[in-house]
Amino acid sequence: MGFFNKLKKAWHDNMVWDMPDDEFFDELEESLILADVGMKISVEAVKELRDVVYYRRLEKGEEVKAALREILVKKLDVGDTALHIATKPSIVLIIGVNGVGKTTSIGKMANRLKKDGKKVLLCAGDTFRAAAADQLEIWSERAGVEIVRQYEGADPGAVLFDALQAAKARDTDVVLCDTAGRLHNKQNLMNELGKMGKIIERECPDSAKEVLLVLDATTGQNGLIQAKQFKETAGLTGIILTKLDGTAKGGIVIAIARELGVPVKFVGLGEGIDDLQPFDANEFVKALI
Repeated sequence: MGFFNKLKKAWHDNMVWDMPDDEFFDELEESLILADVGMKISVEAVKELRDVVYYRRLEKGEEVKAALREILVKKLDVGDTALHIATKPSIVLIIGVNGVGKTTSIGKMANRLKKDGKKVLLCAGDTFRAAAADQLEIWSERAGVEIVRQYEGADPGAVLFDALQAAKARDTDVVLCDTAGRLHNKQNLMNELGKMGKIIERECPDSAKEVLLVLDATTGQNGLIQAKQFKETAGLTGIILTKLDGTAKGGIVIAIARELGVPVKFVGLGEGIDDLQPFDANEFVKALI
């Protein structure tokens, strides 16, 4: 595919892969940490690589690289990365703090789904941020899909209810629901997510449901902290990692998947409407190493 070509290379340019001695492994561990993989997983990966190099008697740099790629791909294998939208309607709840690219990710996902032949409806559930619904409406026009919205300050649950009723009446395939940019340490706002989940269960009990957390890859380990707290509250099914466009180090993908057991399902690689791509662990690791 090659869509990870935009990803910034995080390793030391002068690393000599053909000399896997103690100095090499120390440098590799440091590089993994600097690439936002995190201390725990970096140490774990390098230890595994040491063992593989020893038992397979690897000497060539390409062999060592291949072994490291294999280890990292396994760490990313924590669940199905496909979007589960087999029912009509299927509901995808998009959550995350302000500024991570939540609304734009919804627009890009709507565009992808429509190109796949799906009838998509957007739900403007972020009624607290000024002009959030206006921004989502612009994306709905760009993607050529319908939107349900109310006035600023309206009850998000009421907007969601209206959207679900509209989806059933219009034979919609997928409802993509925006939510307020909740600060992960505000319990009352987290409770709002629980309320929206209950509305979905009541109105569409047999529908496939995804809860996707949007994270900004450039926030590094802070993104992992956010993800942990959201998982405890919202029951995440997947991650959308945005801004993997050359400014991010990228290793946070591995840390999130491994430590949370939640698969990365999409990555955002730019500002264009086609720049949201399904996550591919093999392609990602090839680009990183």
